[in-house]
Amino acid sequence: MAPIPAKSSGPISYADAGVDISAADRSKDKIKLLARRTFNKNVLSEIGSFGGLFGLDLSKFPDPVLVSSADGVGTKLKVAFELGIHHTVGGDLVNHCVNDIAVQGATPLFFLDYLAMGKLEGNVVEKIVTGLSDACKANGCALIGGETAQMPGFYQPGDYDLAGFIVGAVSKDRIITGEKTQVGDVLFGLPSTGLHTNGYSLARKLLFEVAGYTADQYVGAIKEKTGAALMKTHRSYLGIIRKLHAADCVSGMAHITGGGITENLPRVLPKGMGAHIDLTSWQVPPLFTHLQELGQVEQDEMFRTFNMGIGLICVVPADKVKKAKAILNRANERFHVIGRVVRGDRKVSYA
Repeated sequence: MAPIPAKSSGPISYADAGVDISAADRSKDKIKLLARRTFNKNVLSEIGSFGGLFGLDLSKFPDPVLVSSADGVGTKLKVAFELGIHHTVGGDLVNHCVNDIAVQGATPLFFLDYLAMGKLEGNVVEKIVTGLSDACKANGCALIGGETAQMPGFYQPGDYDLAGFIVGAVSKDRIITGEKTQVGDVLFGLPSTGLHTNGYSLARKLLFEVAGYTADQYVGAIKEKTGAALMKTHRSYLGIIRKLHAADCVSGMAHITGGGITENLPRVLPKGMGAHIDLTSWQVPPLFTHLQELGQVEQDEMFRTFNMGIGLICVVPADKVKKAKAILNRANERFHVIGRVVRGDRKVSYA
């Protein structure tokens, strides 16, 4: 005979199951204020609508193509949990997504976020959304909506996940695809700010498990504390991309994220072409060399896991090299000429 289920001693609420709707409502009020800071005349809805409304300005994009991308912060969040630093991960997420569409020539229009945690902690949510709002505003992108989910039992106390979705626009004749790339085009590499948002599972294993460092420990080999090195914000390249694109100085651009140079650069190379990278053309930051030494990691593995200090590669036609250098110098943008486009089968070679 099946046991008779026990009855509750009184009414059970959603809060008893671990979801505090009242706390969520208070957080949403703060989120609305932070999101409004990013609004412009094209935003036609308030935070809280079932869907965000955005009017496309056809005077800016006479033959518009919408460009979208979605991503997450990944296991960089584990470092944020340990250090209690939550105000920078929003910038990581927004800037990553902005770069992904900017390399195709798109202007970011609006952004949506997804934040999920076991128990909603209002101060943590506010810090995260402040980071999202600040980064959206800096990139001229409206934060028009998102989702904040409480999922008790699914996330450990203090853990959360953060992902985002961006939409941008570009006029059809201004899309950057890489199809105009030719053999002999020059590869310009722009520096990253650390690991950005990729390779953290391996980096954390090497630094915290293999080396036994703590997040607040100063490490002489990298000349800073481990946590500080890992938490540097993924930078936005939007400003310099716009300058180079406006001057018609790029035939293709690659945002160097998961997969490193090895897997991301071929995405913008036409059939029958490859890329040759000169490893002596830039100094790999000490964080990457230390990671390699700690795990005796093979070079091929390093270059398809980490950005190795290069966060953006611009493919510059040979006859535009001088002009591109002038634009970068005027913008006080550091860069390295790291290689050339060669004949090949959409692969990267290193020497």
